[in-house]
Amino acid sequence: MRCILFFFVLVLAGLTAPASAAVDVDKLQLPGDLTQAQAEKVMAGALVKAVEQGIPMNIAVVDAGGNLKAFCRMDGAFLGSIDISINKARTARYFNMSTAALGAAAQPGQELYGIEVTNGSLIIFGGGELLLDPKGVIIGAVGVSGGSVTEDTNVAKAGTAALMK
Repeated sequence: MRCILFFFVLVLAGLTAPASAAVDVDKLQLPGDLTQAQAEKVMAGALVKAVEQGIPMNIAVVDAGGNLKAFCRMDGAFLGSIDISINKARTARYFNMSTAALGAAAQPGQELYGIEVTNGSLIIFGGGELLLDPKGVIIGAVGVSGGSVTEDTNVAKAGTAALMK
């Protein structure tokens, strides 16, 4: 009874938002950040390639801040690849390069040797690619895991290509 009474007090006091109040999402979206529509385009392109290859994949899309924006675990994709796909996307965004490029710079004797043990869970093999807007501004990244490095990279690149269309 107290909950019902409290609800009516709130309504009478005008503390609830009117049903007609709508949020203007465009005002909340940061300039240069990945939109949900863009994330869905990336995901759709990546899924087409994964199905074409016949490999169940985990596909993660992060925004400009490295925050998860979209994720798909295809039926049969490895459970252990969930975190790998997310970390590939974040690694690409954190260092503004593909995970393959970072991996090349992290080999023994190279300038970034050992970087994979920093920042929590960096991934330094292929499958993480940057997402760019038409002006070349980084707006996010995609990470893919579940197949070979080549298969993961193919799927990630298909996602980036879908965004450009």
